[in-house]
Amino acid sequence: MAIAPPRPQIPPLNSLRAFEAAARLGGFSMASDELCVTPGAVAQHVKSLEAWVGAELFIRRSQGVELTELGQNVLSEFSAAFDQLGLAVQTLRSQATPKHIRIAALPSIAQLWLSPKLPSVRKAAPELTISVTALEKQPNLQREPFDLCIFYQDNVSNDKDVFSTTYEVCKDIIFPVCSPLVAKRLNNYEDLDKELCLHDASWAEDWSKWVSYAFPNGFLNTDGSVFSLYGLAIEEARNGAGIMMGHKALVENHLKDGSLVVPFDAPLALERALVITTAKSAKDNPYLGLIIQTLLENKSK
Repeated sequence: MAIAPPRPQIPPLNSLRAFEAAARLGGFSMASDELCVTPGAVAQHVKSLEAWVGAELFIRRSQGVELTELGQNVLSEFSAAFDQLGLAVQTLRSQATPKHIRIAALPSIAQLWLSPKLPSVRKAAPELTISVTALEKQPNLQREPFDLCIFYQDNVSNDKDVFSTTYEVCKDIIFPVCSPLVAKRLNNYEDLDKELCLHDASWAEDWSKWVSYAFPNGFLNTDGSVFSLYGLAIEEARNGAGIMMGHKALVENHLKDGSLVVPFDAPLALERALVITTAKSAKDNPYLGLIIQTLLENKSK
């Protein structure tokens, strides 16, 4: 009679994912955000893996967790493994549905820069289905289901890396914008003190950076309304509610139609750029090059 003893089992995939994410990101809470589970679930998965290993992978402290020497030694191998798994999954999805393009973009970019360009993309390739997801943080194209993403990025490099390719669209240039009616009341910088300054919560330092550049020897009170959505703040500027700090790529259409104007000719170029990043998993998609070309045709200078 043949004997078939049970074979040793590897740990559950969820336990391995929880360990890798927590180790790479530096804690259970940040891992829970990425994995869309609770911090308690991450902790339980890690505890299960530690029981299987028979050794601790994290040192638990009151202020958080810290990798043990064992955890540090194996992290790079686990990250490389999940990167490769993510690439395989993304490649499978991309090749199975090449006509369905998935784009991730910063909300303000999706609304004010990308949306006006989508009709040209549809005209160039009417057979495509394009989905757009607005995200506050740039996704990991190696592991998340997007073919390309559009965000502002510091220290831009056009070099092709292992997992993605980046195309610079334009430098990020800021300057005040307002409605034509408000602009009539602005004859010099000091007149800004009499108007309400509008702020975007994500780019809270825009006004202070511009004032230091354009008005270095004077004091300017830029207190005013704060909005969590840049697009909403721009709409309020168009409505005449106050003066907003415009990002050139995001307000160029409103400048063209005259609903916004630039009261002072003092543009400030920041150390970042609007970029399009494409996933390696989509590199063989025949439509991707056409989409990039169409989006870049009328890019801001």
